[in-house]
Amino acid sequence: MFNFLHAVPWRSLRIKLVLGLFGITLPLIALLVYNNRYSVNVIHNQVAATNKNLMSIYMKQTDAQLTEAERYLVGLTMTDLNAQTMGEPVSEDAYMLAKSAVSRTLASDLGIYPYLDGFYVYSAIRGDGVDTYKGAMTYADLAAMREALNDTIGQLSEQPLYRNAKWKMQTIRGQTYLIRIIRDNNLYVGAWVKADTLLKPLQGMTGDTGAVLLVGEQGQALHGTRDLSEERLDLNRGFGDYYLSGRNRDYLIVGEASVRGGFSLVAAIQERAMLENLPNLTRASAIVIALAFLMLPLSFLFLRQALLLPMRRMVGAMRLIGEGNFNLRMETSPRAPDELALVSRTFNTMISRIEELKIHVYEEQLSKQRAELKHLQLQINPHFFMNSLNILYNLAQVKQFGAIQEMTMNLVHYFRYMFQSGRTLVPLGDELRHIRHYLRIQQMRFTEDALQVEIQVPPYLESTLIPPLMLQTVVENTIKYAVRPGEATVLAIEAELDDLAEEPMACITVRDNGEGFSDAALLDIREGRMPTDERGEHIGLWNIRERLKLQYGDQAWLDCYNDDPHGAVTEIAIPLNANMEPKE
Repeated sequence: MFNFLHAVPWRSLRIKLVLGLFGITLPLIALLVYNNRYSVNVIHNQVAATNKNLMSIYMKQTDAQLTEAERYLVGLTMTDLNAQTMGEPVSEDAYMLAKSAVSRTLASDLGIYPYLDGFYVYSAIRGDGVDTYKGAMTYADLAAMREALNDTIGQLSEQPLYRNAKWKMQTIRGQTYLIRIIRDNNLYVGAWVKADTLLKPLQGMTGDTGAVLLVGEQGQALHGTRDLSEERLDLNRGFGDYYLSGRNRDYLIVGEASVRGGFSLVAAIQERAMLENLPNLTRASAIVIALAFLMLPLSFLFLRQALLLPMRRMVGAMRLIGEGNFNLRMETSPRAPDELALVSRTFNTMISRIEELKIHVYEEQLSKQRAELKHLQLQINPHFFMNSLNILYNLAQVKQFGAIQEMTMNLVHYFRYMFQSGRTLVPLGDELRHIRHYLRIQQMRFTEDALQVEIQVPPYLESTLIPPLMLQTVVENTIKYAVRPGEATVLAIEAELDDLAEEPMACITVRDNGEGFSDAALLDIREGRMPTDERGEHIGLWNIRERLKLQYGDQAWLDCYNDDPHGAVTEIAIPLNANMEPKE
């Protein structure tokens, strides 16, 4: 026997959990054999949860129906020409024809909305309206309803619109209604719902002794399936959770507030109906709760020593390692279970290997990014070189030696900058000088009248570091797609400082007066794809976006759009204090 007990792994987490489980559950099972499965609190929770779910579902349906009704009213003001005519200063004949057509429309559409009881359209210019309703209404009730709607319209015209964005509860001749009025200049459209219509699906939900109440914003009961005014229910405590109220605290209150209107639906359920024939459950539940409270500290102390403290140390170490502290290692207590000790040793070994692997991967990624960045920077358009040689040849044929000298010097400066563009970042001023040489070459190709250049950059931004050849790519797009023979093309380059951002940004804008981007190209640019349209692939803009991503991560951005009335606009924003190293 002693040998068997000695062979049991008492320090094993499994054995400790099994012992703890039996130590907690066996006494509770012995008590629960003599106890009923239900208790007062369980019944309260179940009844409250069931009614709360029912109220929430019905309130969501009600709010959805009220929202649909609002959409119909808004659509009536915006799309129905007859309704719009009622709100305009037209002739009497035109007004009467429009009013008649609106009346027919309302009568026809009311049948589509079974949860509404009436529509109302009112013209402020005429001081007249038209309505339609379901069921039977006496003339006195109809007159009172019209008077109440007109009073509401009068208040609506004197108040800001945001104060009338919900359905309002109103009592008219002893009847409670839910009313919504929407204003469109001199036209008012509205709808109403009877309280009986709202509560009708909930009849019988709370039995013969309870009631479903319609409660206003101030917590006053406006209407109900049963009169509970003598019970003095407290309905001002909110409906986030259930509670007991009434003269003897014998009503369970469960409610749900409306999102679309200033009202709530409340179920008041009599506690006696819930706990009928269960008088002994209260005493049995009290005994179970008392015993559970006695055993809980002992069970918690056992679990704390055996599992919770070691697990807390492990979680704390994992959290620090997750924050990047790979030098940390898990400490193992001599009294820790065998399983936790094995996990700690294995985890420490794995962290050491991950640390080594991360260093290798990080170095490899940096090398790859530098190679990609350099490759993107060194892309050169061969057509420009061939066109430049062709221009020099033509100038030599006509013996324009001054133009040849100017063209040659511009080419010298141009290619000198191109061959030095292996740098990661260059000052904006250097890039602009390079652009001027490039544009001068293009002007000699097209003539100055065909290509007009405007560069407006503040001197204090010329020291801003940007990726080399970035502006040239945008300018080349303009030369390629915007310049047309016989038409004057204006190319403007502007820069300004955005000091309202989280960090100062230099915003560079390049615009032209050409045809602009196609819709397909703009969509591709904004979704991060290589722009493609009927002209082919715009690899230059994709090149810029990738270079910005490699150099700055999410700090820089590129945006393209069309100017009014036409023309392409490219905006580039770069951090003023740029880091020389590419982002990881």
